[in-house]
Amino acid sequence: DERVATILQETLLKWDGTRYKLISWVIMPNHGHILITPEPTFTISDIMHSIKSFTAHEANKILDRRGQFWAKEYFDRYVRDYRHFASTIKYIENNPVKARLCASPEQWPYGSAYFR
Repeated sequence: DERVATILQETLLKWDGTRYKLISWVIMPNHGHILITPEPTFTISDIMHSIKSFTAHEANKILDRRGQFWAKEYFDRYVRDYRHFASTIKYIENNPVKARLCASPEQWPYGSAYFR
């Protein structure tokens, strides 16, 4: 649902520079990926809780439903070096191309490549 994707993207952008530095993201029809650097006073756990709590509430309102919206877990990775950093951005931004939702990452309106 484009309305839910918009809420997710606006939320990610809203907290960029306050809770984390948002480096790369993509919102897919059934999942998403983000690459962030947390600000010193925030943990990944705090950040994910905030994102998931706020967006679940908003998405449930949009969809006129109640209950759990997100899976409880999330998967985090430690980026070890510049090469890993660059390949992670490429992986994230290429997700909609791989899923055949668009021909190039820049065409997908719910991802960081679109804003470059």
